[in-house]
Amino acid sequence: MGLWRLTALLPYGMMMWLGRGLGRVLLRVGGFRRAIASRNLELCFPEKTTQQRQLLLIKNFEDLGISLFEVAMAWWWPWRRFAERFELHGLEHLEQLNGQGALLMAMHYTTLEVGGQILAHYYSTDGMYRPHGNPVYDYLQQKGRLSNNPDCAVFPREDVRGVLKALRRGRVIWYAPDQDYGRKQSVFAPFFGVPAASVTATAKLARAGNAKVLPFTHVRLANGHYRVTVHPPLENFPSGDDVADATRINNIIEAFIRVTPEQYLWVHRRFKTRPPGAESVYPAKRKRKGRKRAKKPN
Repeated sequence: MGLWRLTALLPYGMMMWLGRGLGRVLLRVGGFRRAIASRNLELCFPEKTTQQRQLLLIKNFEDLGISLFEVAMAWWWPWRRFAERFELHGLEHLEQLNGQGALLMAMHYTTLEVGGQILAHYYSTDGMYRPHGNPVYDYLQQKGRLSNNPDCAVFPREDVRGVLKALRRGRVIWYAPDQDYGRKQSVFAPFFGVPAASVTATAKLARAGNAKVLPFTHVRLANGHYRVTVHPPLENFPSGDDVADATRINNIIEAFIRVTPEQYLWVHRRFKTRPPGAESVYPAKRKRKGRKRAKKPN
């Protein structure tokens, strides 16, 4: 962790260069995750050639490597270094809520931590997250995310009651509905044309918490700056139809991903949960062979 923090002292250009190199290494050694990302790209971009998808895979892993340095930026950079590297759009949509709670509908871009920190400097938001299994990392993660947002709260993903109370108090909550959380809390809705287990919580939280839903994006630009955007609130949402609402959310997320597909988290098994009777679309994970213990002599 100390070495990771030291990387935040490096010049930005060197961080990007090292990140791309690290990504290339991850591409070579990350067999299982590489296979997942490759399969996701094959399913989601059938119109691309094999060569085009391979180039996109390489760029995606380079961005994964860069994201490790961007986390260091987000947690440990002084604000003066951020101030010259971003453009923020749509803050007025949050200011126009007039005390009404809102879900800030995020997506798992590789720039996730940077986007959250930039917005938090201008507008206080709460967050939903999954606690990390390593208590040291979990502590640093929470402390890093609160560095520009000290008066916010973070809610474990299972704390629905706490989230609803916050929404009813007029809080804005960062929430990402773009991953596979299993069959129990999902319906199947198309994502890039593939049936995907899609959470119904977006509509349910918006309805029960009397909250708006505002898409939130953050991408790295070619000039090394970051474009962070709060988009207008969704109109006529929720509709009351869980499948229709999940489909609408997936369509919105898909449209944003297509703009910068290399910056999306393709290593996640988005299609892990399959409709009844459908086979898995991913290769089986190889089990590590443990060392065989020598038999004790009789």
